[in-house]
Amino acid sequence: MASLSAALEFASATDPGRVRSHNEDSIGTDPEIGLAVLADGMGGYNAGEVASGIAVAVVSSEIKRVFSGRQLSRLDPDSGLTEAERIAKEHAAKANTSIFEAARSQPQYSGMGTTLVVTLFFDNRICVAHVGDSRLYRMRGDSFEQITRDHSLLQEQIDSGMITKEAAKLSQNKNLVTRALGIDADVDTEVHVYDTKAGDVYLLCSDGLSDMVEDEDMQLTLSSLQANLQLAADQLVQQANDNGGRDNISVILVRVKDDYAAPKGWIARLFSWFK
Repeated sequence: MASLSAALEFASATDPGRVRSHNEDSIGTDPEIGLAVLADGMGGYNAGEVASGIAVAVVSSEIKRVFSGRQLSRLDPDSGLTEAERIAKEHAAKANTSIFEAARSQPQYSGMGTTLVVTLFFDNRICVAHVGDSRLYRMRGDSFEQITRDHSLLQEQIDSGMITKEAAKLSQNKNLVTRALGIDADVDTEVHVYDTKAGDVYLLCSDGLSDMVEDEDMQLTLSSLQANLQLAADQLVQQANDNGGRDNISVILVRVKDDYAAPKGWIARLFSWFK
């Protein structure tokens, strides 16, 4: 399977912020297979750091291990999921088990957990899997939108009409997630697939960015600095710190530079001649 690094450009940045003494976020990228992983850990002592580290290590290494030769667009007849979605869910579940077992076996890690957002680019599409309130945004032309929907108490209150989006910005319940890896023996990882276009920029981030920087300001930064993706990532972190940096801040940016359609087999090519 051809490397995706020619079609996709990656940049990332992570920072403890202005208040926290250490960084409990973890990030990982693998441009060769079009993979980005971000996790925001929670728990006492350094347990959050351990949980997010396990999540990124397990998901990254396991997806890389099974990736070669897989037809990620293929639909599983039983679940209706693409192979990409199935792989993402399966390895998020493995990470969940690893964190849950570590927390059970080592008292100092009791109660630790982590959010997770994973993107896997394949065949001019993106698979996103997520748990918790770490987010994926997409900038396409003049449009900038949040692709994932937070698994949080605040999002549930917004959905039920208990609170407006404007009031939510001032809420004290911002960090109460309703799903996380490592808390229970099983986890419900949400997965979706979207078409991509050349020129798209995807932003994965922890709530240390989204709580501190308005969406409009993120869009302005990406629009202004998209010619230098690393500078854009660094600037987003700087903006969160300038606004108070109350939490750890992590950012992964992925720009779609070119088409990356999966090569078709000779039978598929043969049929296409007769269409």
